Amino acid sequence: MFKKSNEQSLKEAIELLLNTYKLKDKYNEVNIVQSWSDIMGPMVANRTSELFIRNRKLFVRLDSAALRHELTRAKDKIVEVVNDRTGSKLIDDVVFL
Repeated sequence: MFKKSNEQSLKEAIELLLNTYKLKDKYNEVNIVQSWSDIMGPMVANRTSELFIRNRKLFVRLDSAALRHELTRAKDKIVEVVNDRTGSKLIDDVVFL
């Protein structure tokens, strides 16, 4: 089946829309917050009380000091996993609160 030159898939149209209106990063930020449980697992997600991205930093408020200490040691891996999930360099650092 051949496409006409002005036809595109829904996925292509949505990506074009997000890029045109410079919403891609915001969409990715919301996606990361919504899928935090899938990224880090239910144990970490259940101990997370707040999660937001500001100035290319992921801020995570945890209610467990021991978990905060463990995750601080794995900051680079968390940055890598989050950026892989979005397919772009969305964050540079993770700050545990």
